Amino acid sequence: MALSDAAVQKQIKHMMAFIEQEANEKAEEIDAKAEEEFNIEKGRLVQTQRLKIMDNPCPPSDYLITSLFKSTDLLNEARQRLADIAKNPNEYSTLLEGLVLQGFYQLLEPKVIIRCRKEDVAMVQAAVKKNIPIYKETVKRNIEVRIDENRFLSPDISGGVEAYNADGKIKVSNTLESRLDLLSQQMMPEIRVQLFGANQNRKFMD
Repeated sequence: MALSDAAVQKQIKHMMAFIEQEANEKAEEIDAKAEEEFNIEKGRLVQTQRLKIMDNPCPPSDYLITSLFKSTDLLNEARQRLADIAKNPNEYSTLLEGLVLQGFYQLLEPKVIIRCRKEDVAMVQAAVKKNIPIYKETVKRNIEVRIDENRFLSPDISGGVEAYNADGKIKVSNTLESRLDLLSQQMMPEIRVQLFGANQNRKFMD
């Protein structure tokens, strides 16, 4: 006996419902199995990392942070020891000579004003006297230098000089603190690379 169209449609719906139910059950079974395998793998990885940490209390990522702290610790220690530099007259006078001459070269002005700490005036005068002929020979131009004895640098700084052009609008800071700050800025790109890796979009490293 032939089935009516309604009966055929009913059977088709039953078959589709059965197939859909089986598919859902299979999907749930697959999900359950996948979750079980995930939990097993996660547990294995956690245990592996726990053992690594027990063997090495400082994980690899912390080495980078530790290196950064070491760098800042070195800078802080250097700042604390800056004052000791000026306590050695021979080394400090040589250092002042270099800082004064560098100020001349950076300004490249015919007239220069030098400011220093009050206690450094004699050493700075000697440094200026020594470096004027060197500067003239190198750049082939004259230079007139005056040490400002009306406005001294703060006695709280560790040493060094500041150089100005004649009207005081251009300044070169060659104090010991400013040189250390410059050094720390030069270190920052290297520290960034250590922490975050090289930036492929960065053209310059300053």
